[in-house]
Amino acid sequence: MKILYLDLGMGAAGDMLTAALLELFPEEERAKILDELNGLGIPDVSFHAEKSVKCGITGTHMRVMVGDTEEDEHMHEHHDHEHEHEHDHHGHHHGSGHDEDEHEHDDDHDHHHHEDGHEGHSHHHAHSSMAGIRHIVRDHLSLSEKTCEDVLAVYDLIAEAESSVHGVPVSEIHFHEVGTMDAVADITAVCYLLEMLKPDRIVASSVNTGGGTVRCAHGIMPVPAPATARLLEGIPSYDSGIRGELLTPTGAALIAHFADSFGNRPEMKMERIGYGMGRKDFEAANCVRAILGEGAGTAADEETDVITELAANIDDMTAEEFGFAFERILEAGAVDVWTEAAVMKKNRPGHVLHVLCREEKKEALIRTIFRHTTTIGIRENVMKRYTLKRAISEKETPYGTVRVKTVSGYGTERKKYEYDDLAAIAAANGISIAEARRIAAHS
Repeated sequence: MKILYLDLGMGAAGDMLTAALLELFPEEERAKILDELNGLGIPDVSFHAEKSVKCGITGTHMRVMVGDTEEDEHMHEHHDHEHEHEHDHHGHHHGSGHDEDEHEHDDDHDHHHHEDGHEGHSHHHAHSSMAGIRHIVRDHLSLSEKTCEDVLAVYDLIAEAESSVHGVPVSEIHFHEVGTMDAVADITAVCYLLEMLKPDRIVASSVNTGGGTVRCAHGIMPVPAPATARLLEGIPSYDSGIRGELLTPTGAALIAHFADSFGNRPEMKMERIGYGMGRKDFEAANCVRAILGEGAGTAADEETDVITELAANIDDMTAEEFGFAFERILEAGAVDVWTEAAVMKKNRPGHVLHVLCREEKKEALIRTIFRHTTTIGIRENVMKRYTLKRAISEKETPYGTVRVKTVSGYGTERKKYEYDDLAAIAAANGISIAEARRIAAHS
């Protein structure tokens, strides 16, 4: 299994993720891939990969140009919205620089860069709605359908977060034109590179958001900014004490969309390591580290992953209540759910409820278990799980099509006919399940 691990100990921004993923390709291929990114057709955007050194570590800084303007601090990333009235709600697009709490924007769109000697400059651009974003992505960019869907899914997350924070419908959320092109570039590049890398599983560390506050024209906002905090729901994060914004909304949305699980680096044979550098300097290396490797001890046809088990003791529910709870728990995203008989306190018979889930579904499932069972406590256990690889095929029989599930790995292969298809054949033809299975096997 090919695993991609993202070390987010200094947060994440779209350009940092892009640079880290680019470094996972052989050095001789990177120039060609950069040409491909520049050939995607993002209006007025060009990508430039530059070597950068942070705390003695050499990596890549991705410089994104919008026309002749370098959006080096991503100051538009707190995606602006305007609705009903005409004044602009212009945020600040923090990115690789991880702007600190003295960053201030005034009301005539002077975006002041207080780092690396960049002077303030003024932009008066149009705004794009989500419909405009979809038009750009679907009608102007040379992307596969998968990459196109990923880009729009990430943007949908951002728009929904902004909608929730500002209390307006998604249809009324608009993005500043310059910030739009920069964000489209970041999101598209990450989605494009991930499709090329094709990891089987993406694991991310807990995310360092930074802390303190950020001053904007409309007041002082806490870090993480409201939209970023909304995107972080269900994702483990922390504040390491660095005053400044380490995690951008675009970075948060990309992680929320692509990460399959969160936690420490899983057991894996590291094959390639990439460092995506920010512009700003801190005591710690300001970078995203991406590690690509093979899940340790697994072959291409074998599966290993990390699963979370939630368990609860229950001694006062009926069988019907358990059945209803099982349905709600599965609907909430559980991988599996079951009970075991047990003897509780005071020698009362009861059950232990077990729920297997992915880390990102854990919080929702905890709420569901408390809502639909009588337990007052839930235990958590994170464990490694070994599974066989699964594939579904179809087989034609005299009575119709039957789906066949094949599982393989660890030197084993088994096939099983889908029960629902056998049951339908048996019911329609007045035969037993065993006879339907025999017919399928000999067809």
